[in-house]
Amino acid sequence: MDDVKNKMWAVGGGKGGVGKSLVTLLLGASLARLGRKVIMIDADLGGSNLHTFTGMRYPEYTLADFISRKVETIDQLVVDTPVNNLQLICGADDILGVANPKFTQKTRLFTHLKRLEADVILLDLGAGNSFTTIDFFLYAPNKIVVVTPQITSIQNAYGFIKSSLYRLLSQTFSKNTEAVELIKRASYSVQGETIDSIAKLYEAFKAFGEEYQEKLLTVVSGLNIKLLINMVRDNKEKNVSDIIRSVAKNYLGLDIEQFGIVQYDNVLNASINKMSGFLMDGKQCVANMNFYDIAYRINKDLARQAELLGAIAHEKEEPSPVGPSVAPLTPSGTSPAMTPSLGSAP
Repeated sequence: MDDVKNKMWAVGGGKGGVGKSLVTLLLGASLARLGRKVIMIDADLGGSNLHTFTGMRYPEYTLADFISRKVETIDQLVVDTPVNNLQLICGADDILGVANPKFTQKTRLFTHLKRLEADVILLDLGAGNSFTTIDFFLYAPNKIVVVTPQITSIQNAYGFIKSSLYRLLSQTFSKNTEAVELIKRASYSVQGETIDSIAKLYEAFKAFGEEYQEKLLTVVSGLNIKLLINMVRDNKEKNVSDIIRSVAKNYLGLDIEQFGIVQYDNVLNASINKMSGFLMDGKQCVANMNFYDIAYRINKDLARQAELLGAIAHEKEEPSPVGPSVAPLTPSGTSPAMTPSLGSAP
């Protein structure tokens, strides 16, 4: 499971047209050229286009075939792309109902995703805040939100992050109807609402006891989101991440990481209609270098995680001469409580 956690990345953003599919494709290509085996999954079930970018017009099998059980294993969907080490599972947008799979269908899909043999799995998500899109986003331990300097993109990116957090909280506390009602109140942007931030929700959770408050802190601190700014034209536009990060900290208690900046590139823009040729020719452009920098960071982290897991496995294999170690406890016999800053509404 640790290996699964390390290799799965979701690319979302809320708004259409911010370049999620191109980010997925070019990031995947950069990782593949660094020697990683990469599988991209077009999880945009209502408007897939990754196969088009790779030069494929009519995929033989798509996720729709797996969801409808025309194929039984997800590895039957994997196809090669023009880039060595880079493979693809195609999405589908021509079958009614596929864009909103049932709970059991999603569960089966997630189970099979764990079995894919790859160093990195990239999930290209659809636009909007549908439950299916958010569930894909939450499933992946590594989460990238793509945003452009446009105000509409900034608003939608924050809305996507907010929806993801509150859906996760609703799932976590689903057995307590009163807690779920408080979470709904906090998630609504209604004038006059008194519970309008995670900090105020934390205070409202006092009614359920410290256990609920600690669990709330754990969920919030565990939602690690990385922000990628796409199509940046000048230095001023690089600062748009500060807006999202500040508001997310104040209202949601989230520490969002500035993950990378991709500059607007005329070469890349002119090549969109011939993306498969662009991938094959390996044209050098500013955007390609930006994606390589991000891929290099991911590759470095993967290597570090593999070394750590190897060291842990080695320690488990060697018996300790003094017996098993015991983690120190607080006077109450429990581990120290997590106390990250939740922020507060300005």
